[in-house]
Amino acid sequence: MSTTMENETERGALTIADVAERAGVSRAVASRALSPKPRPVSAEKRERVLKAAAELGFKPNLLAQSLTSKSVNLVAVVVNHIHDLSDLDLFDLLLDRIQAAGKQLILLRVGSVARVEEFLRRGIAYHVDAALVFSDFADAATVREMFHSDHVVMLNGRHDRLSPAIIPDEAVGIEQAVADAAGKGVREAALLTGRQSSEVERIRIGAYRASFARHGITVIREAQGDYSYESGHAAAEALVGENPPQAVFCTSDAMAMGILDARRADFPGNRPERFRLYGFDNLSLTSFDAYPIASIGYDKTRYVDEIVGMLTQPQVFGQPHEPVRIPTAFFPRATA
Repeated sequence: MSTTMENETERGALTIADVAERAGVSRAVASRALSPKPRPVSAEKRERVLKAAAELGFKPNLLAQSLTSKSVNLVAVVVNHIHDLSDLDLFDLLLDRIQAAGKQLILLRVGSVARVEEFLRRGIAYHVDAALVFSDFADAATVREMFHSDHVVMLNGRHDRLSPAIIPDEAVGIEQAVADAAGKGVREAALLTGRQSSEVERIRIGAYRASFARHGITVIREAQGDYSYESGHAAAEALVGENPPQAVFCTSDAMAMGILDARRADFPGNRPERFRLYGFDNLSLTSFDAYPIASIGYDKTRYVDEIVGMLTQPQVFGQPHEPVRIPTAFFPRATA
């Protein structure tokens, strides 16, 4: 151990002053370089400070930073639940990017309107820098009231002009998928939907119906699941049966996976023999041989980039603006 390190250890816990001394900069410059938020400092000095901090084993005190900046570096994520495979794909990426921005997530499970009302009635609130709302059951005004903050990003379709929103433009990918089926001679289809309490799901179903009508495809069977593998597996017999439609469209890949496993005999070598199968979400699992399901999806990296961009630009909150729309696309695979 060097003499410098011994002296620093003898003085007690490392401080930002120790980092500044080793990097040969002022404490103010060291503080700006180590801040999780963009601060004015040259690239050369930032590099020196980061190198000094690494050599010393210095970790910034996020609590102390929050007291100084009036920021707690926490972001609330409001969900119905986390059990869909699409949640796993998205939230792993979201967690990684938000932590890289110097913040941490807390999850709030809000599975019903009654649960939202309970939060309000009991005054349950959390001091957070912002809230990301995926739950179907919370509107923008209610969430702003819940957290006593205008820093709310709406991701469930229930936005207003005071809360920024990010929305996948699902009609584009749906039109491409339905056109693919129509081009292969499909004239009769079945549709397996998710929770129609969701504004996003209602818009999605409307986009399917409009595309079916444009391409002359009749929906001869319909069922409702909950986006899960189990609900797709359970619905397979009712949707397909002895006289299957020419195609089955599902509003989640997990439900399509359930149908595929229930009807593996109809997909020798994963190729459709009696009906074509289309999912939604473009899960990472659909890139593997076990579930090569034709699907609709959007660039999740771009989606998360938009979320993180809003979190790091507080001036976007409380100002009227239109939702950010992320385009979707069709991804053809073996089941179609």
